[in-house]
Amino acid sequence: MAETKFDSKSFNPQAFGAYVNRIPNTTKTELAKSGAVGANEQARGALSNQTGALYARVPYFGRISGDTSQNNDGATNINSTATTTYEQGFVVARRMDAWTERNFSTNITAGVNFMDNVAAQIADYKMEVKQAMLLAILSGVFAMSTSTGSAIQKSAAKAFLDSHVYDITGKTGDEAMVGAATLNAAMQQACGDNKSVFKLVIMHSAVATNLENLRLLKYMTYTDEDGIQRDLSLGTWNGRLVLVDDGMPTEDVAEDQSKNIPAYTKYTTYVLGEGSIILDDIGDAVPYEMSRDPKTNGGQDTLYVRDGFICGVQGISFEKPSSITASATNNDLSAGANWSIINDGKKAIPHKSIALAKIVSKG
Repeated sequence: MAETKFDSKSFNPQAFGAYVNRIPNTTKTELAKSGAVGANEQARGALSNQTGALYARVPYFGRISGDTSQNNDGATNINSTATTTYEQGFVVARRMDAWTERNFSTNITAGVNFMDNVAAQIADYKMEVKQAMLLAILSGVFAMSTSTGSAIQKSAAKAFLDSHVYDITGKTGDEAMVGAATLNAAMQQACGDNKSVFKLVIMHSAVATNLENLRLLKYMTYTDEDGIQRDLSLGTWNGRLVLVDDGMPTEDVAEDQSKNIPAYTKYTTYVLGEGSIILDDIGDAVPYEMSRDPKTNGGQDTLYVRDGFICGVQGISFEKPSSITASATNNDLSAGANWSIINDGKKAIPHKSIALAKIVSKG
């Protein structure tokens, strides 16, 4: 593609995109950067190479079970069984934005290289966009309906929510706060003997501070070139990596005088498995574009940015409603009615295989 001019400077969209990806992000968007965010190659293959593709259903293969093993007594025929193939739905969410500046290079950057200034801000912007989408996905998954859909869907949703939400706000005193046993109890309740699938915890700083005060949050250290040991910003809790981000959901609960309950804040902490959330960047046909308007305001330049993401959750299917015709909004992603535990119409996959859990506490 031929280069275009941006405020008398050459603008190459491909080079600009590569430059944005190299700029370090300083905004607290830990969920978007965490190992909990992964990809699904089948969904990517179905959606990334199709112009205007919005939705795809890909196979989700069932497992064989030792429960079908039969006694071999030399006189009995072997009964064979088959694995079940499920389907998982993925949706594409596309985002776009634009910024216009008058005499952009000289007036805004004040002599600073305009690529540094623009690209650094866009890198943060992109992470904030992804963080909002991820939180919308988690909100939707944990708002799945237990009263609508087929009997299988309702039963599977109830089993998931009953087991994967660990709410201690109804307890009194320090028992309503995270403590030494909270994480282990939440993981066991969610996945039982499969709790080792959980690798990452992401929490609000108020929750982290409480754990620090209890000396339960241990920060990793490194030794610098002078031999001095220093703390890293990454901690561990019961062996799971901890990320601290005040973007995690909170809810202010009003005082209830009739029950003598003072006002308090609910904090949501997410416990996630590696690659448990799918938010795969598939880009756009024209991700970056510049437009020069020499007339308006004495001359101004506009930068256009477009992105596309495949959205999904391992073990949970996005069931696209007819109202989504071109791109899923964050409201679409956060709607519980759009998410369903994967099932084949006869049975759902075991909820223990889904590496998501939610802890709700007062701090």
